[in-house]
Amino acid sequence: MKLQFEANQQYQLDAISAVVDVFDGVQKSDGKRRIAGSAELLGNEYVVANHCQLSSEAMLGNMHAVQDRNNLPHTDAGEHLSIEMETGTGKTYVYLRTIHELHARYGFNKFVIVVPSVAIKEGAIKNLEITREHFALLYDNPSCDVHIYDPKKRGQLKQFATADSLQVLLITIDSFAKSENVIRQNTDWGVALEYLRATRPIVIVDEPQNMETEKRKQAIADLLPLVTLRYSATHKNPYNTLYSLNPVQAYDLGLVKTIEVDSVHSDEAYAHAYVKVQKVTAKKKEWEEK
Repeated sequence: MKLQFEANQQYQLDAISAVVDVFDGVQKSDGKRRIAGSAELLGNEYVVANHCQLSSEAMLGNMHAVQDRNNLPHTDAGEHLSIEMETGTGKTYVYLRTIHELHARYGFNKFVIVVPSVAIKEGAIKNLEITREHFALLYDNPSCDVHIYDPKKRGQLKQFATADSLQVLLITIDSFAKSENVIRQNTDWGVALEYLRATRPIVIVDEPQNMETEKRKQAIADLLPLVTLRYSATHKNPYNTLYSLNPVQAYDLGLVKTIEVDSVHSDEAYAHAYVKVQKVTAKKKEWEEK
């Protein structure tokens, strides 16, 4: 049985355009450039990198226009942009399609998806597999390579950096957050992380609330992202929110089911004893209430 995807769900299109329209005015480019002054690191090879000719003022204006459209407050321009989507509304589909839309419209071709765990990585791999044909039909079958990072195959990052087609890399945060990670070690052809950085990738962070430690935030910054797109239903720090589909909105659109809470006493027992929660304490693996 082949899964069928609905390509015209308005709330998903709105989430996609919220990101894409921030770059309005970027001229489509093939992205090729030689890395100046880095012959020792990358030799004479070409690296295909993302380019954005927009000034920070122009991007800020675009961002504010998107926020106005989505009834969100203006925020300061920054390299982090947030999309809030309730669980079960197609967050992964949205960011994968956003990749294709950014590539089709502006020529951006280097994308890194960062996930916080192996479990979320496996889910992302499955989504990449089942949507591949769908996106190929929507976007006229673009040449696209998907790399699942493997520390035993660091050469894939050299291919990622030098290829002139759409390149998507999926990697867990723990694969590059530590100084001893293989991706940061030197080889006979250079440091894999340096090739990745040279592409100025657009970084997509899945469940960013799980990557808020200083070490993990620095690891993402070490990728030298052109911009970082943050997708979650439960942002801890919603930097520059461009689109928000919260639980109430998702319910009103019929996208999720209602949640009901059972009482410990009947509705008619107004004069009887009742239970009142005074305090909830969250622990690492459990919680308790009083």
